[in-house]
Amino acid sequence: MKSSLDLLRIATRAAERAVEYLSTVERPRDPAAWQTKGPHDFVSEVDRRAEEIIAGVLREADSGAMLVGEELSPQLVVGGLVWIVDPIDGTTNFLHGYPAYAVSIAAAVDGEVEAGVVLHGETRQLFHARRGAGAWLGEKRLAVSTIREPAHALIGTGFPFKHPQWLEAYYRQFTRIHAATSGIRRAGSAALDLAHVAAGWFDGFWELQLAPWDIAAGLLLVREAGGVVTDLEGRAIRPAHTGVIAGNPAIHAWLLETVRGEK
Repeated sequence: MKSSLDLLRIATRAAERAVEYLSTVERPRDPAAWQTKGPHDFVSEVDRRAEEIIAGVLREADSGAMLVGEELSPQLVVGGLVWIVDPIDGTTNFLHGYPAYAVSIAAAVDGEVEAGVVLHGETRQLFHARRGAGAWLGEKRLAVSTIREPAHALIGTGFPFKHPQWLEAYYRQFTRIHAATSGIRRAGSAALDLAHVAAGWFDGFWELQLAPWDIAAGLLLVREAGGVVTDLEGRAIRPAHTGVIAGNPAIHAWLLETVRGEK
């Protein structure tokens, strides 16, 4: 079995290759080239090509590698080494030229994330972590924020755009959180949102439903930066289809109480 450092190096190489491709490709601006995955959710040939590039690098490193991703194999596997891949987290942003999208790659062993990277497609900022070795932005070690009072906190979120039946509950949560904090931001890339929690730029984050490829690398980043990540009931999570609450310990606890009270 490869070391977590080996896994991190492989993931970084794969993410960098994908971003190199994304930086040169012409965005398919005509919606005729977009395919609908679900309400307000699109995929393009660019996603698929980026995914192929990532898969090629991962399989070159290990020909028997198991890969999980929305287009690769959406069935989550937890045994042995599994690569969990999102070639463009924030596809709608990418298609519109809005610079909030990232490549997210994580290596999980028996369900536990051992290494992960989130590479911002526009700035090339590389967020990376290994289990037990901290979270980093390039060569700078990351730590979650020290803000404890919600009134001073900046919170990230994601709208339940795939699940309109949850909007009423989400509106109640949003109303309480908005009234109690210094602001809420929704950029449209959960991988970047979690990386920004790890960096201390967001004090907390919540979203009602995400996929394993949205969050796998971000979970490790937040935890290795000293933060807390759970589901909406406060249970520790691994990569899964799940709701997510993340933050520094104080803001996570407050968000959890607030969200549970407005479900």
